[in-house]
Amino acid sequence: MSAEKVLAAMEAAGKPVKAGEIVTATGLDRKEVDKAMNQLKKEGRIVSPVRCAWEPKK
Repeated sequence: MSAEKVLAAMEAAGKPVKAGEIVTATGLDRKEVDKAMNQLKKEGRIVSPVRCAWEPKK
């Protein structure tokens, strides 16, 4: 599942990341990353500490 890959990439980065950085890190398509991030947002598994950047919820 791409949502798990996106979450793993965020955790590995250790800092808030933007969707473009996740695309580069995972090799997934941008649309897949956006869809996975929307799913993670709805589930409350990621938060945005700064504008346009996301990290796993602690």
